[in-house]
Amino acid sequence: MRKSSTRECSARHWLCGQQGFSLSELIVVVIIIGILAAAAIPMTKVTVKRAKEIELHRALREIRRAIDLHKKMADEQKIEVEATSSGYPETIEVLVEGVKLVGEKEGRVFKFLRRMPLDPMTMTREWGMRSTQDDPDTESWGGEDVFDVYSLSEATALDGTRYNEW
Repeated sequence: MRKSSTRECSARHWLCGQQGFSLSELIVVVIIIGILAAAAIPMTKVTVKRAKEIELHRALREIRRAIDLHKKMADEQKIEVEATSSGYPETIEVLVEGVKLVGEKEGRVFKFLRRMPLDPMTMTREWGMRSTQDDPDTESWGGEDVFDVYSLSEATALDGTRYNEW
């Protein structure tokens, strides 16, 4: 029988006594992977929270634009509102249900929103509301009209502010 040459041993190292990784090498690799995973999990949570905050900003902006458009159309007398009204919508649902346009036949309505946006912090379509007659710091809606909206979430944002103060 012929003896293996050095060249054959390096080509087929498993025949020459090397079986694989040592236990200490495997432990080091597992520790490194664990450290990387431990660092990635908090970053993932922050990324998810930041995405929800961006969605909250978008939803608030969408509703506030609809409220402002309602006020503008009321001031320009393009929609029917009571003479004593401030021009802001009476309820937040009016933005979805729509209002009758002045001079339109057959009861045509103008809708400001297709549907109420979802609050990503509470996962509901419920929003806190402020009236023009409410104090700025109040947490209850006076019911006269809808001047502003805010999230009902009591949680704290990444910047340290509370979502219901946005």
